[in-house]
This record gives sequence, structure tokens and C-alpha cells, in this order.
Amino acid sequence: MRRPRRLRQNPAIRSLAQETHVRTDDLIAPLFVREGSGPPTPIESMPGVLRHGLDDLLRECEGLLRLGVRGVALFPVTPSELKDPVGQEALNAECLVLRTVRAVKQRLPELVLFTDIALDPYTSHGHDGVLTADGRDVDNDRTVDILARMGVLHARAGADFVAPSDMMDGRVRAIRAALDEAGCQSTGILAYSAKFASAYYGPFREAVGSARAVGTRPLDKRTYQLNPGNPREAIADALLDESEGADALMVKPAGPYLDIIAALRRETRLPVAAYQVSGEYAQIHAAARLGWLDLESTRDESLLAIKRAGADWILTYFARPVAESLSRT
Repeated sequence: MRRPRRLRQNPAIRSLAQETHVRTDDLIAPLFVREGSGPPTPIESMPGVLRHGLDDLLRECEGLLRLGVRGVALFPVTPSELKDPVGQEALNAECLVLRTVRAVKQRLPELVLFTDIALDPYTSHGHDGVLTADGRDVDNDRTVDILARMGVLHARAGADFVAPSDMMDGRVRAIRAALDEAGCQSTGILAYSAKFASAYYGPFREAVGSARAVGTRPLDKRTYQLNPGNPREAIADALLDESEGADALMVKPAGPYLDIIAALRRETRLPVAAYQVSGEYAQIHAAARLGWLDLESTRDESLLAIKRAGADWILTYFARPVAESLSRT
């Protein structure tokens, strides 16, 4: 008679038999940076997540690196007065995110920096690109031209990976060509390859001050983000990004799309990243605050599921507390 429980008898045996582990090396910490100094400001819908001024962000990066978190994804909070319909601030060589990249790389050259390549932090309407003349859709090719120029600016500032999150057609090919032409051949592209038109992004939009933030009617981005009901289309999009020169492929959100992560893992040899987005983080905290779930156990199980599905890298707002927990074991 087979007795599978022999492998579950005590903590030591269970540890030896465990097949999947989440390590600090797997984690990338998304960080929000704002203008100005002073103490960081909290984000109401994301408990424990802060908008950092530059000096405080540098201290946060140092702390993460000491804990073994080697990657950080930067997201700027652009002042409203710098936003316009075409996102001109994105091409300002002295914009907030580029100043931040230069400062972090000067202080912590060993930290791997991922920067967001999209226009939604810079547009007054909150879409990820320039709108068409009638204002009904995003103009794909005009947007791609801007994204390629953004990518070069970010690479020259010191970003290790540029991460196009816009879901425009052809943007990976255009960014790769622009990077190579500018002499930035060593800069990688982490493509948001399977980014779904999800209801889970609301708290993030509050965090960066994007139009239609949490608690309001969401922006309709279904002409460029993926239909949640289309797994085959998601894999096709991701493999197209691979063919255009992406160095790693991302699925976003992570938890509701574990099947997409697993399917993509089977189809590619590239690293697969998954973004545990703001809504996933917020719902775990909300349930824990009500006493319905244990915060740490649910947090750890959610990340283990993402890793088990096949993700090599996990972008998560839990990066610091998980790293702190792992450092105590």
C-alpha cells in the first residue's frame, strides 16, 4: 500500500519534499516615486505601500538590496500640471523617472532597474498612448514612435530593462531597433506581453494619480489590452513579442491568470514574469483586516501559486515583507 502521508509527517520532511519555493531572487519590488522630499505618503487602497520622494526611495532600495531583493520596478507619480493629451513629459530628459534612475544607479549600480514604458502616467486622459483625432481610440503607430524614444532615454539614464506595458502592436520591435541604433544593445526588454483588460488595476491608478482611479468608472482599454476570455490570443501576443526581440515575457495580472502563466511557460524558453497587481494585493489585505484570512499565510500561498504555475520573476508589492520573513528563516 502506498502511503503518501509519509512525506508529510513533520516540518523537516515536508521541507525536504517541497517541490516549489519562492526566494528573494524571484522577487521584483514595484516602487512609486513622487516629486519633492519629506516623509513618504501612504496609498489608502494599498496598505503598507508608499509614494516615495527620491531620498526616501534611495533608502528603500538600499533596504531591499540588503534583504536580497535584486530588482526594482519604478513608477513615477507625475504632477497633474505636467500632463497633457500627448504625454510630452515622457520625453523630457529631466523628468522624474529619469532623474530617479540616474540617482539609483549612482548609489546602487548592482540593483537591477526596470522602467515602465507607457504614456498613461503622463497623459491627461489616462490612456497608454496618444488618442486618434476623433478621441475614440489610441493611435497605435504615433504611440509606438514615442515609446521607442522613451526606451532610448531610459536606457541612457541607466535602466537595465525597459518594460513596455502599453500593449501597442509592434512596440517591442520598434523599441529594440531604437535601442540598438542608439548603442544600447545591452539594455533588455521585459515585455508586458499578456496584459489583460482587468478590473484589478484600480489601486495602482490611485497610486500614480492616473485618470479614472479607484472608486470611479474605469477607463475602457479593451481596444489594446487583452480580453480576459482569450487564452490563445494571449499566448500568440506573447510569442509575437518574443519574435520581435523581447528578452522576457510578462503576464499581468498574475493570480487570476495562472493558466496563462503555465501555458506561456510551456511555449517559451525565455524568462516568464508575472505581476501580482495592486488589486490582488489589496484584496488580500482587505480580507485579512476583516479577520477572514491570515495575511502572511495567504500572501505566501498566493506567491507560491504564481511560482508553481511557471513564473521565474514575480513583481509584487509583498516583496519587502516576504524578504523580511525569508531572512528570519
